[in-house]
Amino acid sequence: MGYLPVVNSQTMKVVALISGGKDSCYSMLQCVAAGHEIVALANLCPETKDELDSYMYQTVGHQGVELYAEAMGLPLFRKPTQGIALLHDKVYTPTPQDEVEDLFQLLEKVKKEISVEAVASGAVLSDYQRLRVENVCSRLGLVSLAYLWRRDQSELLQEMIDCNVKAIIIKVAALGLDPVKHLGMQLGEIQPHLLKMKEKYGLNVCGEGGEYETFTLDCPLFTKSVVIDDYETVIHSNDAIAPVGYLNFKQMRLVNKPTESSANLAERISLLPIKVKNAEDYLSDLEVETIDYYNEDEVDQHIGEDSKDVGRSPSMKQIDSVCNPVKLVDDPSVFGNSSGWTWFSNIVGTHEDIGTATKIALDKLCALLNDRLLCPSDLVAITLYVREMSEYANINKAYLDILNHPNPPVRICVEMLFAKETPILIEALAYKLPEGSQTPKRHTMHVQSISHWAPANIGPYSQAVRVKDTMYIAGQIALVPGTMVLIDGGIRRQARLALRHVGRLIQAMDPESRLRDVVQGVCYVTNVAHILAAKVEWERKTNNAIIDYVVVQRLPRDASVEWHLWAHRGNSRFDYEETGCCINDYRISIRRRWNYENTVATVVCYVSTGSSVSNPGVSKSSTSESNLLPISEEDLEKIIRYAIGKLLQGDQTPTDSVLSLRIFYRIDKSLELAQILEVVSQIKEFKISSSVIPVCHLHHPNTFLSIIVIKHD
Repeated sequence: MGYLPVVNSQTMKVVALISGGKDSCYSMLQCVAAGHEIVALANLCPETKDELDSYMYQTVGHQGVELYAEAMGLPLFRKPTQGIALLHDKVYTPTPQDEVEDLFQLLEKVKKEISVEAVASGAVLSDYQRLRVENVCSRLGLVSLAYLWRRDQSELLQEMIDCNVKAIIIKVAALGLDPVKHLGMQLGEIQPHLLKMKEKYGLNVCGEGGEYETFTLDCPLFTKSVVIDDYETVIHSNDAIAPVGYLNFKQMRLVNKPTESSANLAERISLLPIKVKNAEDYLSDLEVETIDYYNEDEVDQHIGEDSKDVGRSPSMKQIDSVCNPVKLVDDPSVFGNSSGWTWFSNIVGTHEDIGTATKIALDKLCALLNDRLLCPSDLVAITLYVREMSEYANINKAYLDILNHPNPPVRICVEMLFAKETPILIEALAYKLPEGSQTPKRHTMHVQSISHWAPANIGPYSQAVRVKDTMYIAGQIALVPGTMVLIDGGIRRQARLALRHVGRLIQAMDPESRLRDVVQGVCYVTNVAHILAAKVEWERKTNNAIIDYVVVQRLPRDASVEWHLWAHRGNSRFDYEETGCCINDYRISIRRRWNYENTVATVVCYVSTGSSVSNPGVSKSSTSESNLLPISEEDLEKIIRYAIGKLLQGDQTPTDSVLSLRIFYRIDKSLELAQILEVVSQIKEFKISSSVIPVCHLHHPNTFLSIIVIKHD
């Protein structure tokens, strides 16, 4: 399986898939508004009859599609299709004689004859259609543009009407729609009725459930309008509840439009009320009220003017100056439970070339999967901690060579201060349906099309994976979805937009779930001054999710913040607790979340010296000054056991539970990697899959250790 090419330019030459319907026409408007150039039209038409019952294509009204080429002054490429779907699986693999192969051959011809970089489609909600277009695009090295994807349908319909897309109803096939009454009506005329039917019967107002089809007579891209002189009404099914009928065009023509404004097409398009034309529109619906217990002036003061840039502030450089790269210990730990979950931790790639090291680490992961009778397709999530983000292309190439399969896991990638000879550490989570179990398999969201919904994952990883009620989300940075460019304006805007992406992904995985259903995660930032701003944005949007804040060297695309989160559909059945204790000179502070049955639970444990750690990132104390006391292995073991005990709600009896243990520790004289690993290895009564990761700074200057423990039973 291939993947779509990386978008290198905001302006591309586009071939538009057209059916004659409103969606494909409005998709072209969106492409032009985004700065792309439509250079050709492409259409699949029925070979032997007027209307096909295709899963992929609208064919009713095909007689008028040729007029679009003249109306737009563009070449039209057409190919007959039988409309036969031989492979009905959600994930498509090339299948001879399937209707998708007709699309492949059509676009292959277009690419051979003219220069095109992208394909525009009118996909709104159908994963079946989107995945097949993406499959064809990936095989041809083209970018898929789906600017209507997952738009609110009522809003989208109104937008089409407001933007002068004059389309008529040419087929109806749903309860509440009558061929006698509704065929031939324009969108503006039938819109009130569609909204009523939505409330009464749950009708998709844009027709995404096949309720109706349309034909566009005019839109701002046309220099001429289509006129229908003769047609016949065909009643396909005279069902008393939901009759099916369509219009069969007999005679059509083009007429000149009234003289347009002297403004060129791009200028006229810019005046239309097309949603999400620039980065500002992505944030317009994210403004929220100020939370009283945070002083905005204080937040601004600690963010600082330098946060508008992606570079590090002087305080971060000061921290870097006392941090030496750490040579990792290659000691993988793997444990699985009877529920089907398996955790893989501390898998290290040992080679100075990071591409080679990535391959070595991934080969180890595949061998460990095989030992557990698992395969790469069982992976749910992978975290890559790497030495050099500048080598991302080489890392990704090695990754793609090994983990190249449909429905890939989610992925997180951050840069850490590792030694040259150990440039990568991998954590992974897999799930395999237990033998004899009837539990639903995992669900994957892997959208590769460029849209205004959320950033496309143009690569071998998914946006989200859900197993039963648990949802894992790929690391989210603040890319503007329509351009895949990092939003400007500082940490607040980045944190806010990236969180909107998380919320949309969660809702796509489960319509009843939202950002508030996040249970636990890590917020990676590249600047100490960014911690408080990210925390403020987080607490404005969520409820009781427990987050660790970790300062890293660099993030993908030089982002200032990346959210690494997981959620649960039963979040309303989770409890929250803050607790803690003191062990000798160390203050232990724990945030805990668990469901009522305690089958899913997590803790984030901060280990600190000195004063309160409740206000992260705002201490005036020098972050380069080491005020940590040497910690004994005995005290460290007590701390880890305390965190595990809280996760298990005090039940220290060994069970089938597997504990995922991730320890971030400050690179400081008082802690050594080997020391922490040795202490963890002494806790033998629990199944602990553990990784230990060196960092230069944690969520507060006094915090030198953070411990995350998770279990899924």
